[in-house]
Amino acid sequence: MKTLCHMLAAACLAAGLAPALPWRAGSGVAAAAPAADAEAALARFDFRQVISAAKDKVFPAVVYIKCLQETHESGRKISQEAAGSGVIISPGGEVLTNWHVVDKAVEIRCLLLDGRAMDAKTVGSDKDTDLALLQLELPAGTACVPHAVLGDSERLKEGDFVMAMGAPWGLSRSVSMGIISCSRRFLPGASQYNLWLQTDASISPGNSGGPLVNTEGEVVGITTRGAMFGGDLGFAVPASIVRDIIPQFRECGKVNWSWTGLQLQPLKDFDRNMYFEGAEGVIVAETDPESPARRAGIQARDRILRIGGRPVTAQTAEDLPAVRRLIGLLPKHQKVSMDVLRGSRALSVEIEPREKGKVEGAELDCPRWDLTIREINQFDNPDLYFYRAKGVFIYGVKAPGNAEAAGLRPQDIIVRIDGRDVAALDDVRALHKEALENLKTRSRIILQVLRNGLARQVVLDYSRDYAKE
Repeated sequence: MKTLCHMLAAACLAAGLAPALPWRAGSGVAAAAPAADAEAALARFDFRQVISAAKDKVFPAVVYIKCLQETHESGRKISQEAAGSGVIISPGGEVLTNWHVVDKAVEIRCLLLDGRAMDAKTVGSDKDTDLALLQLELPAGTACVPHAVLGDSERLKEGDFVMAMGAPWGLSRSVSMGIISCSRRFLPGASQYNLWLQTDASISPGNSGGPLVNTEGEVVGITTRGAMFGGDLGFAVPASIVRDIIPQFRECGKVNWSWTGLQLQPLKDFDRNMYFEGAEGVIVAETDPESPARRAGIQARDRILRIGGRPVTAQTAEDLPAVRRLIGLLPKHQKVSMDVLRGSRALSVEIEPREKGKVEGAELDCPRWDLTIREINQFDNPDLYFYRAKGVFIYGVKAPGNAEAAGLRPQDIIVRIDGRDVAALDDVRALHKEALENLKTRSRIILQVLRNGLARQVVLDYSRDYAKE
């Protein structure tokens, strides 16, 4: 119990609600507060008041978000409801949430704490950081709405108290409390440009997009990932990343990431049991085909020391997102120098980044064929991109349906339809329209597809109308 008292008192001190720590004469640094001072601080300041005051600063700005989304995963276009959370960050009604909450949304509605419901539109979104910015459609005469303040996530340390606010399981509004379990969590496959804040505050489905709040009543993160059935493992995008992203949402409606095709590896790669010489720089694991990095002559095992004159170092995997973010924010179509060490030889290489562009392909519903199509994207479908850099593939197959009966499968790359080359979504759209227009005279087509790199011919008979059965 005494340890808990000290922790609570420390939280009071961190929130600025307790006297300053005494200074050690001549040291220039604060001396550690003795246990008696911590207990005195706790006696004077009730931790419940600290939490209540912090909650009151942010809770009125938390919104419950309900979306109507159009999806194509089941082999046909369907509309479905999705729910999540958000937090208002400006008097004019800007709402910060997750990309996956509003992805493919055709209608967005937000419920405020005072019971007001407002429509919203997407200002900008980014799949790589899973962030999105909405704008509430404020009623005429509404000067401002309650809003929260972004805090400094860089100050967070393990053990700091935080609150997760949002709408878990669609229950409109909720608060849970915990601590920062890890202030710099690297999640392989989910940390392209940022590390995560890990917390044991309960984060469940529906909390996505809600604020992670410190004891000073500041938003220090946007909750994104959590346990499916509640629990003590949740993750949030740090506010420091949010600050970098919001201006681009406002200006461009997206994040204009630059792409070089560099695949990076830390100097001390524990997971692969690989350790490289040197204390500075980052290792090039590989370069993507036809990428700016490969064209510039950068090779695997090169050690990059500087980018545009700025020193870069990735000792461990936790350091990689910062390097990737630096590269992702480089000016596009402008040459930048990289100082590289190849073995013992120092080189200076010029690389010209280009726009990363879309990270997801567009989709198309093909009724009567009972399948949906999606464009191949090098970032979203790298395995398919390996076989065909430009093209389309079967995204979903309706069950039961004509495509399923023909033996077509998701991930099949469509090469030709009735002997006519297919390279883009518009090609399929035109052929599908033509097929339906001639349905009375013909109801079979031949598709040439690539499945795991192997070509095959499939006859699709679409004479049966499953939608009417």
